[in-house]
Amino acid sequence: MTQQPITSLLVANRGEIAVRIFRTARALGLATVAVHSDPDADALHVREADAAVRLPGAAPADTYLRGELVIKAALAAGADAVHPGYGFLSENAGFAREVVAAGLTWIGPPPEAIEAMASKTRAKELMRAAGVPLLDPVDPAAATPADLPLLLKAAAGGGGRGMRVVRDLDTLKESLDAACAEAASAFGDGEVFAEPYVERGRHVEVQILADSHGTVWALGTRDCSLQRRHQKVIEEAPAPALPDSLRESLHAAAVAAARAVSYQGAGTVEFLVTADGRPYFLEMNTRLQVEHPVTEAVFGLDLVALQLRIAEGAALPLTPPESSGHAVEARLYAEDPAQDWRPQTGVLHTLAVPGGGPLGEAGGTVRVDTGFADGDTVGMHYDPMLAKVVAHAPTRAEAVRALAHALAAARIHGLTTNRELLVRSLRHPEFAAGQLDTGFYERHLAALTEPAPDTADRTALAALAAALAEAAPAPGASLALRLGGWRNLRSQPQTRRYTVAGTEYEVRYNPLDPEDHPGVRVLSAERHHVALEVDGVRRLFHVKHNSNKPEVYVDSPFTGAHTLTPVPRFADPQDRTEPGSLLAPMPGTVVRVAEGLAPGAAVTAGQPLLWLEAMKMEHRIVSPASGTLTALHATLGRQVEFGALLAVVQEEPPA
Repeated sequence: MTQQPITSLLVANRGEIAVRIFRTARALGLATVAVHSDPDADALHVREADAAVRLPGAAPADTYLRGELVIKAALAAGADAVHPGYGFLSENAGFAREVVAAGLTWIGPPPEAIEAMASKTRAKELMRAAGVPLLDPVDPAAATPADLPLLLKAAAGGGGRGMRVVRDLDTLKESLDAACAEAASAFGDGEVFAEPYVERGRHVEVQILADSHGTVWALGTRDCSLQRRHQKVIEEAPAPALPDSLRESLHAAAVAAARAVSYQGAGTVEFLVTADGRPYFLEMNTRLQVEHPVTEAVFGLDLVALQLRIAEGAALPLTPPESSGHAVEARLYAEDPAQDWRPQTGVLHTLAVPGGGPLGEAGGTVRVDTGFADGDTVGMHYDPMLAKVVAHAPTRAEAVRALAHALAAARIHGLTTNRELLVRSLRHPEFAAGQLDTGFYERHLAALTEPAPDTADRTALAALAAALAEAAPAPGASLALRLGGWRNLRSQPQTRRYTVAGTEYEVRYNPLDPEDHPGVRVLSAERHHVALEVDGVRRLFHVKHNSNKPEVYVDSPFTGAHTLTPVPRFADPQDRTEPGSLLAPMPGTVVRVAEGLAPGAAVTAGQPLLWLEAMKMEHRIVSPASGTLTALHATLGRQVEFGALLAVVQEEPPA
């Protein structure tokens, strides 16, 4: 059926996916409309759009998940089509129907297809009838030790929410309750099911694209096995080391799944591949995936442009284009992997990733998709992903090397990120050899986050570069004027102290005597660039001073990235509290309180007391010791800031 041409597109989403869709819309000559919550009023996706409509409130449930407000915004702004992006309302069949009922074009599959695949349990029944291989479900109430380990999964939604691995029957009920609660909070549906958990399995998926004329494309495979908390971190296309027979069977199963629900548009069929090469259907995502750029890179396609054309009624060619080369994507998160993946909030002062052009003779390119620009704030309400960085090259080894190089050379100031983890993961022997499975981080996280043996020496060099840059003349000022505030005898060595990750470094230097640094020779020192000769090798340091905060950022290919705080530093909230105080490790919302918890209750070390939700993830707050709960300041639904006092546990004296 021929549809009306689209002229103005509203994206019912935020962040990098909204910016990415707007980029294609502009290239096609479409007007663009953004929606935004109050915290996102000045977000990049709002600044990129031709028009924007406010959704009053902050939490997703009050803003981006309010379908009636999004449709009202589209009509008010004169949009004639709605693209849902991923997450939020992208797999909500009711919202899709309401969009169509309002006379707008829905950029997605038919509501009936979304509905058929919305519940993983119903989708599995449908796939079984279509002949797609499945793992047999397990009734949690009848589970035995022989069924372990089990994987609990939310029937609705995805992204790792409502998912738990159970290895001990004694923890099954607690895990089931937690998974149900998280699923209900995230998706409004607390249904959870269980299936066998496959150790060292691979997460392999097939991108499909289908039009309204009966053509279905299987656009190759992707491997998404490197995951944290069941959320993908590194993805690539094509999935490496798959036999041709397995690849063909996955393509056939994905096409069968799409045809079973009369699918249209872009979608993804996900499989679990066991260590011995047996594939099992996991779910079908009836939307664009976060990792779609790797497929775009190897097939030379714009999947968003094709989504729009299919929605307008265009027919696909009978066969897709041939693939070329290999692509790898890394998700850059504002989080600390060494601290249980703790999300970070605050101002992102600098985000600069080398990209957008050829990388060396290999002919590879790097693409950066982001929803942030320098000076933007990363808040507590949304996913902590800062950017997706994608490298494409003729071979997998070249693509992996190009991506690792781009991330290592990136300048990211203001927030702790997983950048170093990504670089180390890409350079890990197992990953380099294509030996991928979902247990990668369970085995290697400790080693991947361990500081390098010479970390202190490299940090000391970064501190020296910071001190020299700070003492360098400002543009138009003399050296004597710049140094006048330090001490009267400017020819004598100066002292500067910085803290880095809680460790203090003292730098003694003499800006007037570039030879006065044992083992290091100062070649040049300017406000933003310092060159040092270290053991006979010239090393470059890029230094950025924060205009309204004391931090100094030093980046170097040799030492890596450092954030230095001049002494005296701000006191940590922990330093101002009594022993046993439980402080909020990040801004968030109290979503659960342990049953029966009240002042006077006896608690044991490691016992979960509270659960905070921040950036779409739940974080347990556990008792630091065995003793008595003497104070409880956290209540269900309360929003807390970083460092807020949640509770106090008085430790029982030793026996």
